[in-house]
Amino acid sequence: MKDGAIVNPTPQAVRRKRRSSEEITDRLIRAAEEEFKRCGYAGATTAAIARRADVTEAQLFRTFASKADLFREAVFRPLNAHFERFNAEHVADAPDGGASRDNARLYITELQRFIEEHAQLFRALILTQTYGADDTHGVGAIDSLATYFDRGAAIQSNRVGDDAKVDPRLMVRVSFAAVLANMMFKDWLFPEGLARDEEISSAIIDFVLDGINANSASAEKSGRAGAS
Repeated sequence: MKDGAIVNPTPQAVRRKRRSSEEITDRLIRAAEEEFKRCGYAGATTAAIARRADVTEAQLFRTFASKADLFREAVFRPLNAHFERFNAEHVADAPDGGASRDNARLYITELQRFIEEHAQLFRALILTQTYGADDTHGVGAIDSLATYFDRGAAIQSNRVGDDAKVDPRLMVRVSFAAVLANMMFKDWLFPEGLARDEEISSAIIDFVLDGINANSASAEKSGRAGAS
C-alpha cells in the first residue's frame, strides 16, 4: 500500500512454454554447427553454444555427455536428416531398377553438394581427430553416422538380396568414404587444368555407381543361374 492506495505487485514475466527434449536437441545441434564452423572445435565453447541455442549449459550437458559428443552429432546428424529426406522424396517412388539407378546417381550428386556445403565442419573434424584431445576420438561410435550407414545398407540389401558380391554394410561405407575423400581433398587430388568440376563430379558418381552396380549384377547373375 502506498499513500493509502493499493499497489498491484509487478506482474511476473510470462513463463516460457516448456520445450520438448527433441526441440532442445535440435536447437543445440544447429547452434553447435554454427559455432564449430565459426570457431573450430577448440575455439567453440559449450557456454557459447548454449547461449546461441537459448538453453542453459546444464541443459546442454543433460542432452550431450560432452562437447566432443555434441561436435560429432553436429557434423553427422544433418547428414542423417538429409538421407531421410531424400528417401522420403525419391526412394519410395522407385519400384524398378532403372529408377533406382537414377536415384543413386541423384543421391551421390546431392551428397557431394552436402559435403561441399558442410566442408568447414568436416575439416574441423579431421583436424580435431588428428591433432585434438583424446576425448574427440572414436568417430565410429557416432549414433547418427551409424544410423545413416544402417539405412543405406538396408536399402542396398533390399535391392540385391543375399547374393551381393560385397556386403552392403561395407559397400555403403566405402561409397561414402570415396565421395567424402574426393570432395574434401579435391584441391589436392585434382590439380587445376586436369578437369572441370562437372567432370570430376561425374567421375566420382560413375566410380561409386560401378561399385554399387557390381552388387546388383552379381545378384542378377545368381538369380539367372538359380532359374536355369
